[in-house]
Amino acid sequence: MTGVLPNTEAHKDQQIEAAGASGSPPARSTGPIYLDKPFFELLVGSYRRIVGDALFPENCDEHWLYHQAPFAVVAHNADPDPVFIYANIAAQRCFGYGWSEFTSLPSRLSAEPTNRADRQILLDKVKKDGHYSGYCGVRITKSGCRFSIDDGCIWQLTDHDGSTHGQAATFSPLG
Repeated sequence: MTGVLPNTEAHKDQQIEAAGASGSPPARSTGPIYLDKPFFELLVGSYRRIVGDALFPENCDEHWLYHQAPFAVVAHNADPDPVFIYANIAAQRCFGYGWSEFTSLPSRLSAEPTNRADRQILLDKVKKDGHYSGYCGVRITKSGCRFSIDDGCIWQLTDHDGSTHGQAATFSPLG
């Protein structure tokens, strides 16, 4: 699965180039990451292996997960200051960012400054334990509004060879 997740700097350059004036999702050599089969397999495969359950119904695919899933799914890379590399439409609605903005956002900015230390403790626990289920917390939108997350799950994006490519989370926002 080597090379599944783009290098942050190259990814940013690619996003700027691909988005252009249209603001469309960044293109990769195999298409946008949200339709990229190897990334999709990493996302759902690591969830199944680490959490021990299916992320979504068996008859659904990467198109459904991105466009139609009623729950949010986000992922960030494994950089020291991780950047989001995936956010389905449900997550984009929760946070108020479009694809290009979201996938250039350091993930720490999804939490208010006063909550970032607790967020980092949780991410370190996930790194050590593989996943954390039952997460409840508050996140912040692009416009600065707060929203609550209930019963979230965060897991390591780990491939079949044991290489870690970042972390992912799924949650349903509270009304």
